[in-house]
Amino acid sequence: MAGSMQSEALEMHVEASGAGEPSIEQLYNNVCEMESSSEGGSPSRESFGSDGEESRIDSELRHLVAGEMEAMKVIEEEEENGSVANVVPPAPAENGTPVKEHSSSSSKKSKKASKSQLESDASVGLNGKASTEEGESEVSKPASRVGRRRKSNANPQSGTEDAGLDNPDLGPFLLKHARDLIASENPRRALKYALRATKSFEKCAGGKPSLNLVMSLHVVAAIYCNLGKYEEAVPVLHRSIEIPVIEEGQEHALAKFSGCMQLGDTYGMLGQTAHSLQWYASGLEIQKQTLGEQDPRVGETCRYLAEAHVQALQLDEAQRLCQIALDIHREHRETASLEETADRRLMGLICDTKGDHEAALEHLVMASMSMVANGQETEVASVDCSIGDIYLSLGRYDEAVFAYQKALTVFKTSKGENHATVASVFVRLADLYNKTGKLRESKSYCENALKIYQKPIPGTSLEEIATGLTDVSAIYETMNEHEQALKLLQKALKMYNNSAGQQSTIAGIEAQMGVLHYILGNYGESYDSFKSAIAKLRTCGEKKSAFFGIALNQMGLACVQRYSINEAAELFEEARTVLEQEYGPYHPDTLGVYSNLAGTYDAMGRLDEAIEILEYVVGMREEKLGTANPDVDDEKRRLGELLKEAGRVRSRKAKSLENLLETNPYIATKRNAVAA
Repeated sequence: MAGSMQSEALEMHVEASGAGEPSIEQLYNNVCEMESSSEGGSPSRESFGSDGEESRIDSELRHLVAGEMEAMKVIEEEEENGSVANVVPPAPAENGTPVKEHSSSSSKKSKKASKSQLESDASVGLNGKASTEEGESEVSKPASRVGRRRKSNANPQSGTEDAGLDNPDLGPFLLKHARDLIASENPRRALKYALRATKSFEKCAGGKPSLNLVMSLHVVAAIYCNLGKYEEAVPVLHRSIEIPVIEEGQEHALAKFSGCMQLGDTYGMLGQTAHSLQWYASGLEIQKQTLGEQDPRVGETCRYLAEAHVQALQLDEAQRLCQIALDIHREHRETASLEETADRRLMGLICDTKGDHEAALEHLVMASMSMVANGQETEVASVDCSIGDIYLSLGRYDEAVFAYQKALTVFKTSKGENHATVASVFVRLADLYNKTGKLRESKSYCENALKIYQKPIPGTSLEEIATGLTDVSAIYETMNEHEQALKLLQKALKMYNNSAGQQSTIAGIEAQMGVLHYILGNYGESYDSFKSAIAKLRTCGEKKSAFFGIALNQMGLACVQRYSINEAAELFEEARTVLEQEYGPYHPDTLGVYSNLAGTYDAMGRLDEAIEILEYVVGMREEKLGTANPDVDDEKRRLGELLKEAGRVRSRKAKSLENLLETNPYIATKRNAVAA
């Protein structure tokens, strides 16, 4: 999701340039169309993108931006060789022109190359020695001018660092070259050219707002993200947002909108959900003011934000935004449009997560019908899986099996029997049969899924495999096969490899591993798993979520088993604060933390506080569960022991007969029936 929005952001800026400031593509075309005075009319010179020995851009390189390229060569060669003194410059050509680079060593792409290539996976770091990739070979052959420059300058960079930056055609050329390097999977070098392009645009702007500078900053940020350097991308994007002036026109407004959305994506990859949602909301407001609240593009952004809120489990806001998107697309698009179908799929997911299964089923069935009408058979299978999930939640098991089997048939035919989507259907069927008590069938489907995950076909993402392993682990856990469940979680954790953009997911896996270690009696490993998970949740900004409170409670229990009573008390106190805020004081999970805290206070000798908490817990459980419930009996016994030790008796709040009648469901129901 984040990658697609960044790609759209780059494309938007290309299209958004006004007459007063030409776009990157226009400026780059100017570079391509310039003729060299020394080589004009030469039949050997070929157009950009050709497979000839020398492309048009290579030819213009020596005449248009020779000084800048020489500076780049000096920098890169110094990185490769360690010092200037070790580099021996080649002899100059007879006519004094630099020695030609071997253009065949770098892969030239069409100037219509997609901006989405910025999102390709990068395996090259920013630091370290110069790369020995194929794309580096063209800078390993210094031109004669560079050699002469080195002889005449003690510091080779001092005279060339800012050379030619005020050339208005230099920035577009460097930025285009950066894109080509990204396309050839050389993001480290691409970053150098993008940064130089940014300097050129900044110098040419002369302090005035420049859309070209904004786009250059967006490209730099995208390359940082490509390299996994999300922290470095954040200040770059903040700067890009400050430059556009909305009052200057729609182009500036959309540039600011694009920066906000890209910044939201970046914060999302860092796991900082609150900041991510904040910048998404800012971008949406700018887009509404610029395009109008009913523009179809606003609908697309609303759905995008709704997806982000779903990931943050803010379902009410997600539903509100998704409904806005649905209303806009129903009004401005044809019936059963692709946009409306996407809205309904998301709305089905939201309603299902909120427990409104009937509404979810309605949205998904309508989405499925629309997709069938549009010939999207494979996508229909994905919707069938979601429909099967809802039938499972409703206890309509036969209909769920039918939906899953229907999807399974389509996936096997369209994607192959060993595809990860086939495994995901196996996992769903395993879960269904496990819930219906058919453990043999459930285990068989689990094994079929694991065979696919253990030998994935090329192109399967590690994240998809890790998600599947986590789901299978949950099924094994319900079968009380805890060791097998733990092994699968450990494999899933290795696949995520502590990815910066998956910290919340990794924390969830570690917390579940902590639970399994606790069940198996490995209290030290349980403590370590919970400690790592909680640290990640704090960093991700999820320290106010209910899941965070539950994890704190579980870690507190591990501390009790390790006799770390004081630390356990601190964890239970923090868990109490979080769950009171999220669930309220009467929720069963909150009462469970109260009970644990009372036991800890008892162990610490703080009897009065323990009695006060336990009296409250017993009172709430009696009111909610009844006095004969086993949980109530156990805690009443504990309370009695504490009171006996303290030489006190239980304090009870007096209740009127009317209140007692109202809290007894049997009496209240009978009385209402008589009154009717």
